[in-house]
Order: sequence, then structure tokens, then C-alpha cells
Amino acid sequence: MTHQLNALLMVVLAINLFALGTSRILALIRIVAFQGAVLAILPLLVHQHLNAAAAVVVLLTIALKGFAIPAIMIRALRDAQIKREIEPLVGFLPSIILGALGTAFSLLFAGQLPLAAQHSGSLLVPTSIATVLTGFILLTTRYKALTQVVGYLVLENGIFVFGMLLIESMPLVVEMGVLLDLFVGIFVICIITNHINRAFSSMDTRRLVTLKE
Repeated sequence: MTHQLNALLMVVLAINLFALGTSRILALIRIVAFQGAVLAILPLLVHQHLNAAAAVVVLLTIALKGFAIPAIMIRALRDAQIKREIEPLVGFLPSIILGALGTAFSLLFAGQLPLAAQHSGSLLVPTSIATVLTGFILLTTRYKALTQVVGYLVLENGIFVFGMLLIESMPLVVEMGVLLDLFVGIFVICIITNHINRAFSSMDTRRLVTLKE
């Protein structure tokens, strides 16, 4: 089971680099939607005793992260009529290099942590840290509001991976509550970005500095 889990987590790490390297916002949304659907399978591999609650969480995660949230973001993207992230604070190739360095750091750092025996051989911790760092890079180096929303979503994916360490002691209903909050948050943020686009004819968050009083 650990080998299957690590293989899945390596796919997640590769998706992080793809997310950092694309300038097309639609492609970025689809990449992160695929990542969310992949992460939905984690409870099935981590949970020792599969039950109805775990199955519900898996289905709900796939529905929200793989379909509902991306659909909302794609609709907001089409309303804004933008296609690419242009002139980010950090270029796409340097972003990939930063992501790769962050992944290497995560692997080294996780190797120094006193993990429980059942998690010592898995990549849960380094994948969680690397995914959080990827989301942070997207949030801080991109200017389009929707791209920053995607960064927030990637950041939450990293927290979701870390939550798998506590799956035996934390009720899955807590994770379901987090998913609901995430869905509502993304929905509201997409509405706000549409208002930003209508007010400034742009989704560039740098335009917000022109607001007075």
C-alpha cells in the first residue's frame, strides 16, 4: 500500500511543477483540478479501515475539487475574457526551479522529523510541504486574480495532504466541513474577481492600489 501511496504522491509533486510552468490560466485550472481529483484517492490508501464516511469524503472531494470549483473558475475566466498570466513577478522557468528546490528541501526536512512508524516510509509530509510552497509561490508571484485563487487552492491541497497524517484520529466530517468552506470561499472569490474585472477592465490585482478611501 505504501508503494501505491508514494506513486500517487509523486504524481502530485510533478503536477506542482506543471502548475508553476504554465502561463495559460485555463490549463492551470485544469491541472489543479486534476491534482484535486488525484488527492481525493488518498483516504482510500491511507485509511486502514475503509468505511462509508471515507467513501463519502472521496466522492465529495472529487466532485468539488475535480469538477465544481474548476467549473466556477472557468466560467469566471470566460467572463473576464483573459487567457494568460503575463509578466509575473517571477518568470515561469525560475518558478519551476523554485518549486524543484522547494521539493528537495521538503524531502530533506521531512527526513529529519520524528514521524510515526506508519508514516515514516511515505511521502505525505514532503508532498504536503512542497504543495504548500507551490501554492505560496503562485499566490505571491502572479498578478491575475484568478491565478492567485488557483494558488490558494493548491495551498489547501497541501494542507489536505498533511491532514492525511491525522486521518485515524480526526473525524472525516471535519475534512468535509473544510471542503464546504473551500467551495464557498472559491465561489465568493470568483464573484469578487468578476467585480474587479468590471471595475478595472482587468484582473491584475496591482490595479487595486488605485482605490482611494
